[in-house]
Amino acid sequence: MTTVLAIDQGTSGTKAVVVGGDGEILALSEVTVRPTYLPGGGVEHDPEAVLDSVLRAGRVAVNTANVDVDVVTLANQGETVLAWDPDSGRPLSNMIVWQDRRSESICAELREHADDIAARTGLVLDPYFSAPKQAWVRREVTTEGVVTTSDSWLLHRLTGEFVTDASTASRSLVVDLDDVAWAPDLLDLFGLADEQMPSILACDEVAGSTSAFGGSAVVGGLVVDQQAALVAQACLQPGEAKCTFGTGAFLLANTGHEAVRSSAGLSSSVAWQQGGSTTYCLDGQVYTAASAVQWLERLTFIDTAADLDRVAADDAGGVLCVPALAGLAAPWWRPDATATFTGMTLSTGSEHLVRAVLEGIAAQVAELATAMNADLERPLQRLRVDGGLTQSRVLMQAVADLMRIPVDVYPSSHATPLGAAALARCAVTPGLALEDAIIPWTPVHTYEPQWSDDRAEEFSARWRAVADAQV
Repeated sequence: MTTVLAIDQGTSGTKAVVVGGDGEILALSEVTVRPTYLPGGGVEHDPEAVLDSVLRAGRVAVNTANVDVDVVTLANQGETVLAWDPDSGRPLSNMIVWQDRRSESICAELREHADDIAARTGLVLDPYFSAPKQAWVRREVTTEGVVTTSDSWLLHRLTGEFVTDASTASRSLVVDLDDVAWAPDLLDLFGLADEQMPSILACDEVAGSTSAFGGSAVVGGLVVDQQAALVAQACLQPGEAKCTFGTGAFLLANTGHEAVRSSAGLSSSVAWQQGGSTTYCLDGQVYTAASAVQWLERLTFIDTAADLDRVAADDAGGVLCVPALAGLAAPWWRPDATATFTGMTLSTGSEHLVRAVLEGIAAQVAELATAMNADLERPLQRLRVDGGLTQSRVLMQAVADLMRIPVDVYPSSHATPLGAAALARCAVTPGLALEDAIIPWTPVHTYEPQWSDDRAEEFSARWRAVADAQV
């Protein structure tokens, strides 16, 4: 049976999980990485610190498991970029993280092409995606080497290859979504026509081999972190959806083999390529979820995220919060939006503000679901959720109340690496069906809606009015 080292390289840390052939987690290691927040919307990582976190987490997990690993897989941040020397592998810039907004001026210059870019790529013209950040690096940092998403650099350091995967490439704004290939005219539009671009691999393809974690192992099953979680939660049929509550909150719905173009401000991208076919998804983003909770910690309203349910008031006391601490993503796409509280009085306490922040996160997810329902032409029936903030009963109940559907909590905090592990199994076992590679699961808890339809609609209407006033 295949033993997998699955590495989840995320914004706040790197997690390495060794998964045995029977699906049992044999070992886990986590290493924290801290982005640097800069004036003007900059968010950066030290590349060598990120690489070190990958190597340390992976080696500790393998040594703890004390087994031979057959395949290594990497789930990555998706839209984080850097410049690097393809001969030496040396980074030539810091990593420009997906949250970074400094390429807004480049998007503004291309605004007249926004509709064509959306039709071709399925994405909204926004600094969130990788091509504007790559163009910004070329203008502001260096013209040397290559400029790619972070996965290509990490994989080069591990294997010596120059590759990315289909799901990551589809998050770039320079890939034609229907044929999943680099589009020369779109590259030219961003000033990237002369760039060397990595080969695009299917998510069940072998990329190379590495001895970075002990004995030699093949590397394959590459995928974006959010799509990996979609796999782990077995959202394999059109209309099945999940939301991951991490640094941000990310709602994805499977659309099958059709690349749906959103009419509601969502993104459409590759969910995975596996078994010779492409599966697509719609997605929407809430930029600040756990990062909004960390903001509450800095204000000393709570000590840690574990305090949320204890501190949060039973009712927000009329306070509404739009926690747009890093701008608003879909369906508004306003990087300049800022956070706001409204409805405060002299009786308002920190407990009401904590409750309002949690309800504000839930309200943004519910807005994404409303947009998704329109694009899918049928409402979502259930939502599967994962991530650290699913431990907050207040937040999960608010999501169920505002979305008006049951919310099933995934039983593991490791959805992303477990999803990547399933694709890795497919990479080394030709003909293995994806559904057979996924570890079966049942919800650890299901939240049923408790609010009436009228109450949910009244709250959503008031909250939406405050959010729209920000843009």
